[in-house]
Amino acid sequence: MPARGTAAHRDMVAVGASAGGVEALRALVAGIPADFPGAVLVVLHVPRDAPSALPAILSRSGPLTASTAVDGEELVPGRIYVAPNDHHLLVLDGRIRLTHGPAENGHRPAIDPLFRSIARAAGRRAVGVVLSGSRDDGAAGLASIAAHGGAAVVQDPSDALYPWMPKAALARAPGASVAPAAELGDLLVRLTAVELSGPAAMAADDDTLIAELAMSTLEPVTTDEFAEPAAGYGCPACGGALFQIGTESAPRYRCRVGHAWSPESLLDEQAIALEGALWMALRALEEKSALSRRMARSRTPRHNATGARFHDMAADADAAGETIRRLISQLGSLATPPERAESTTTSPGCGSVPGQVAP
Repeated sequence: MPARGTAAHRDMVAVGASAGGVEALRALVAGIPADFPGAVLVVLHVPRDAPSALPAILSRSGPLTASTAVDGEELVPGRIYVAPNDHHLLVLDGRIRLTHGPAENGHRPAIDPLFRSIARAAGRRAVGVVLSGSRDDGAAGLASIAAHGGAAVVQDPSDALYPWMPKAALARAPGASVAPAAELGDLLVRLTAVELSGPAAMAADDDTLIAELAMSTLEPVTTDEFAEPAAGYGCPACGGALFQIGTESAPRYRCRVGHAWSPESLLDEQAIALEGALWMALRALEEKSALSRRMARSRTPRHNATGARFHDMAADADAAGETIRRLISQLGSLATPPERAESTTTSPGCGSVPGQVAP
């Protein structure tokens, strides 16, 4: 997208939101004027099997027209482009690219792929914005934008319905500008008005960034390209081995085919898988107990010893089942930290778009 006049300005704004994000997005776009000089790209975590109502909501919330992004579309200033369901939204060679690439942090669309793409495509002209949400999608991508000279913006966690995404973003990009959602539109106007000196068109080469973008577009690239150490964990999405990307203090994980996880998202998915395994074990024990008791009842008095053995097997299965019930109960009490237990009306990681059901 060409810069205005003879000087370069920030003109590519990427916004990521999740749970509680619709309210924040409405407040943000309400503060953006009709003559806004940048294109705005939006990723909201939505169910993969339902079209998003977000473009209509945002078009009613402010003077800019919002529409569902179309693959190959050229970016136009003063427009809002919303990621469709089940597709990552990227910017490549100045145009929108929609891909069915590997999910990141359990989401498609995910925020990190969009942020990485504008860090690469726009460099210092890029602005990344993280709004309300659970978990920490967008934090690593916002750090990439900041590392390549772009501007990082975060909704004030105290203003967010779900503060964990903003908190995670600030941990990875501590120099980010912070403001309540209602003031973000004005902040974006000020950021795009700043004249940039020196080259601002594209970020410097970053081999990891380039390889991750290639994986997002389903190019034949695997984690072999990263030369990173094996993490020793399995991918919750496909079961493949995960490799660690980044530093020990701020690690991320990718499997061979590209599924990506932050530490927090990986822990949450491991907890879900563990609970599922426990429920399967409990079902198997209940079935073993029921079958053993049926076998015991079918024994004739001549086979008392055999009947007693089946009774013992049922009792052992019942005792093991009770142990697993206690484990499931204990895991349930540990799964939601006290600070996250304030509301259960929205599924973690999903935007509450009217007319949609969280997966």
